[in-house]
Amino acid sequence: MRPFHPLIRNPHLLTILGNFWPRRYDDGLFPMERRLVRTDPHTQVLVQTQRPAAPARAQVVLLHGLEGSGEAGYVASMAWDALHAGFVAHRFNMRSCGGTANLCRTLYHGGLTSDLRVFLEQLRAEQSGLPVFLIGFSLGGNVALKLAGELGDASLIAGVCAISTPIDLARGVRRLEQPDNILYHRRFVKRMRRRILSTGLFTERDLAGAHSLYEIDDRITAPSFGFGNADRYYATQSSQNFLHRIAVPTLLLQAKDDTFIPFDIFRHEAIEANPHVTLHATEYGGHLGYLSRRNPRFWMDHAALSFLATVLDAPLATSPRPGGPHPTGQATADPRPTGQATDGPEAR
Repeated sequence: MRPFHPLIRNPHLLTILGNFWPRRYDDGLFPMERRLVRTDPHTQVLVQTQRPAAPARAQVVLLHGLEGSGEAGYVASMAWDALHAGFVAHRFNMRSCGGTANLCRTLYHGGLTSDLRVFLEQLRAEQSGLPVFLIGFSLGGNVALKLAGELGDASLIAGVCAISTPIDLARGVRRLEQPDNILYHRRFVKRMRRRILSTGLFTERDLAGAHSLYEIDDRITAPSFGFGNADRYYATQSSQNFLHRIAVPTLLLQAKDDTFIPFDIFRHEAIEANPHVTLHATEYGGHLGYLSRRNPRFWMDHAALSFLATVLDAPLATSPRPGGPHPTGQATADPRPTGQATDGPEAR
């Protein structure tokens, strides 16, 4: 894995640029297959699948973040690089996301793993013989880590990479509601309210007075799933509760300057104690803002796929990407080291 050299060092600018950086890909090279997966009698989720031109060596399931979808820029660029590296790329849209609000009787939440598990069981039933990996972004990382812990074995997945992940949901929500994050918070709340209303299950009256993520979770999300209130929802669904049970190679990519997530939550004892879990901490990067001043531009794509290639014990094949060279290289990190790695002086 190459060290990360940030394009700039301001975490807010990196976060914003990482979200809006142009990603222009010729999807005609990898035709998109769209399928609806029924996960329970009242729920269908959308999975968007692309396949590499050459025979695939593995599959990767990409999990978007809060109020995202399979069309999010960070998902699109990871899928593009994964395809060139020989992976089948599945973009998994969480319940009610990706235009499926009318196909679900409930919303998604930050620890909802049942839909993903049904899809993974379908992949296993297809008997392709290809290992399956999870790459989760932000809230999607919490879902991936929680499921890996719930499984406790390699029956459905061969490894996990979680990027910019709020492993403690309560701390993440409190941090996001701080004044320096007001623009992001307002954007999330606006999108969340719009999606909730689009389901037809709730009205403006149900959302009256709910103007923060916590208030929406307390008013809508938690009661919808039987958690009672937001505090219990966060306490029970945070992936930090499941890290000790993870039994597959797992990489946490986290920037120390992430303005959404307090870095001290990664001082969790399970990260040190579980030999399957590795924290790779960078000094800079913001939230999903890993734009490098050197190629490859989207460093987190390189880091995640290098890790998966190492787990597969094979060189990582890369290819040119639009707008500049994409050098080839081979991952060298041990997929199962203990403790922490860092691009800075120390991992705090």
